[in-house]
Amino acid sequence: MPSLSPTMESGSIAAWNLSEGDAFAAGDVLCSVETDKATVDFEAQDEGIVAKILLPAGPDEINCGTPIVVTVEDEGDVAAFKDFVPESGDDAAAVEAPVAEVPPPAAPAPVAAAPAVAAPAAPTGDRVLASPRAHTLAKEMGFGSVSALRIVGTGPGGRIIAQDVLEYVPTAEAAVPVAAAVEAPAAAAVAAPVAAIAEPVRGAGFTDYSLPAGAAEMAARLAASKKNVPHYYLTVDLALDGLIDLRSELNSTLKLDEGEGGITVNDLILKAAAAAMKAVPSANASWMDSFVRVYDSVDINVVVGNGASLYSPVIRDVSRRGLKAISDDFAAAAAVADGEGSPEDVEGFGDVGTFTVVNLGMFGVKSCAPIIREPQACSLALGTIENRIVPNDDEDSEEIYKQSVMMTATMSLDHRVVDGAVGAQWLATFKKHVENPLTLLL
Repeated sequence: MPSLSPTMESGSIAAWNLSEGDAFAAGDVLCSVETDKATVDFEAQDEGIVAKILLPAGPDEINCGTPIVVTVEDEGDVAAFKDFVPESGDDAAAVEAPVAEVPPPAAPAPVAAAPAVAAPAAPTGDRVLASPRAHTLAKEMGFGSVSALRIVGTGPGGRIIAQDVLEYVPTAEAAVPVAAAVEAPAAAAVAAPVAAIAEPVRGAGFTDYSLPAGAAEMAARLAASKKNVPHYYLTVDLALDGLIDLRSELNSTLKLDEGEGGITVNDLILKAAAAAMKAVPSANASWMDSFVRVYDSVDINVVVGNGASLYSPVIRDVSRRGLKAISDDFAAAAAVADGEGSPEDVEGFGDVGTFTVVNLGMFGVKSCAPIIREPQACSLALGTIENRIVPNDDEDSEEIYKQSVMMTATMSLDHRVVDGAVGAQWLATFKKHVENPLTLLL
């Protein structure tokens, strides 16, 4: 059973797409796997033939690493596994071991620039035991093939698992893709992928910078989400006058002067978003392929930091907690992004909540359409706070216009979960709470 996500520990086989004796190519779906969060496809990393299906499809939970299928490279080897039964305690490596005995294809002729390429982790022709997730991560992080990395697997039987790839620290001798060496022999020494470079490397008119494993994984996840989720966007303008007045009153009660911390506009926005989620619970949900899961608790990921220090810790149960508790949690997360403390010291720093809020106002950005973070269905981006001239809604005033403190908020929604009417209802409720902030105290 492959580990198809960083937090997956077990899953069940929803359906086999292939039968024993069927051939497959890299990228073909062997089976559909149900986890506690979603149903995902188990894709083949290499071509081969299904020799023996060890576990049938069904609701039974299977621990990651448990053998579920035997594959071979040559059709003539299928018969050898007709009556194969894994022994008790066998791991995935034990199933793949017979495959390694099949004579490998002849190694390709070396290219002229081959001396610039570091030797792979395994001898040429040897099969590298790695989980499908490890193969996928290696490609997403720019490493190319797992076999090109100098990794000692920590999985059963020395198998390379996803965590090994995430924790891999490239060295100066990291492998350079052969194709790049052929296309640019003169620049082969500086043509390593960005993610595989330990230190910045100067090239002809450019500099390559390394990427932390966490940043590379986040980029891969967002790219997959943008591709898989049918995004649409709704935007609303918010008057913050009442909210700012409430903030001043609360901080006055806490006996805090301006600049001493305390309750922030961002804290009140988070509380308003959680209140809107409780009023429109169908937005606090996830797409699960065959059903929609609606969550009881509103757990909000807040994006803090930037670049390599970009984090999205989760603030738990925002709708049921007080503003001071929310403010303290957010301040602790922001401190880590500023280099104070460690992410491990903040509860929920690596967890996924039910909703995400991104605040780009500090950079002067008026509006932004954020990418939804799967399996969430919504993401809210906040723009800069600014004074605007708006129509005067005071019937007793002689002035046609007035000055108001305004903010633009843009919501990205998954149309499979939240249609346009429900999304508009959520934004209207959110606007009501922001512009009438005393409702947050109810």
